[in-house]
Amino acid sequence: MYPAKFEYQAPATLEEALAVLAERGEDARVLAGGQSLIPMMKLRLATPAALVDVNRLPGLDRIEEADGQLRLGALVRHNAVAESPLVRRRNHVMAAAAPWIADPLVRNLGTIGGSLAHADPEGDWASVMLACRGAVVATSGAGERIVPVSDLIVDMFTTDLRPGEMITEVRVPIASRPTGGAYLKLERKVGDYATVAVATRLELDDGRIADAGIALTSVAPSNVQASEAEQVLVGEEPGDELFAEAAELAAGAASPRSDVRGSAEYKRDVVRVFVRRGLARSLELAGQTAA
Repeated sequence: MYPAKFEYQAPATLEEALAVLAERGEDARVLAGGQSLIPMMKLRLATPAALVDVNRLPGLDRIEEADGQLRLGALVRHNAVAESPLVRRRNHVMAAAAPWIADPLVRNLGTIGGSLAHADPEGDWASVMLACRGAVVATSGAGERIVPVSDLIVDMFTTDLRPGEMITEVRVPIASRPTGGAYLKLERKVGDYATVAVATRLELDDGRIADAGIALTSVAPSNVQASEAEQVLVGEEPGDELFAEAAELAAGAASPRSDVRGSAEYKRDVVRVFVRRGLARSLELAGQTAA
């Protein structure tokens, strides 16, 4: 199928892009990698009157460390995250997730900002950001606001972004204490959406868990932060029994549907297994960073 008619604009600066978005409001959509938006337009599931192509905007493709955070421009491609030595050194969850995103074509073209703005419940980055307490910088002609990803994702394909706003940066805190993380994903074939995926993160302090992150992909109408499972870990000494308890709580936070990828109960069981494995891997990597 062909998309409905639309106006195409390719501004050369961020200021120009924001001016177009302010003028067109809800009629405009930002085009970055286009790996989700273009297929939806072809199926007439999205019919924007205007596309604002931001790929030429300078300064939105950097990965850097500043003020105790990893900062990634919205145009950073998935493969750039996968290949970044800084990401591998500073955030195990992101480093583990990036190579699992779709297939090589999508990883070469798709962007981290576009993925978060799309808010697909089967998307990987939102779960990673929930587990890592990430946030985005939402920019408009009126200025910037910092939006935690826990507030950004409102529902399936729905975000807190306002008309005239676009994501310009993703920010992820860098822990000052020994920290480890993992991202485990079950898919039917290479490049498929996740049947189930789980992001885990542990931060240690004197042998106890000082902070924890657990988030789930493809088991609810939006990515799920398993808050009760996280809370049961904090302040405790890590171990198999504790991880099993957290895994059970995480499975209870999921609300999967039975489909061609498996039954709802099967998916909940995968959540249990992946949370236990992810927490064990997170603990192992945290021990390595402490050494």
